[in-house]
Amino acid sequence: MKALLTALSLALVASLAHAQNTPVGLWKTIDDDGKTEKSVVRIFEEGGAVFGRIEQIFAEKDRNANCEKCSDERKGKPVLGMIIIRNLKQDSGDQTLWSGGDILDPNDGEVYKTRLRPIEGGKRLEVRGYIGAPLFGRTQTWVRIQ
Repeated sequence: MKALLTALSLALVASLAHAQNTPVGLWKTIDDDGKTEKSVVRIFEEGGAVFGRIEQIFAEKDRNANCEKCSDERKGKPVLGMIIIRNLKQDSGDQTLWSGGDILDPNDGEVYKTRLRPIEGGKRLEVRGYIGAPLFGRTQTWVRIQ
């Protein structure tokens, strides 16, 4: 009985650790300066792909902003509630990487290829947006809230 409880406990801990090594969750976005908190994004899975929606904007002046610089179907739509991460899938060769989709920067309306990588046991998320090859882009580190 004791061995069974130990095995169940270990399985539970392993499954919780694995759950944190996914981008799915609630994240506080941090600007490129590494200090300024910008928003809260909920990353969720739907139909085998990962998406991210802006759920909160910290700067009061930006809370009612529309994406005027967007060039796709999001043009003129409210930034709050907007899906900014679309269609990422877990990399088959690297189980810690989600890629193949895109991310929108609502400040300039640009859409970039993106990849996500949970780090520090899933407490932080590296968000890399790039054009062409991942070498040409920028990385932000977001902080897990939930």
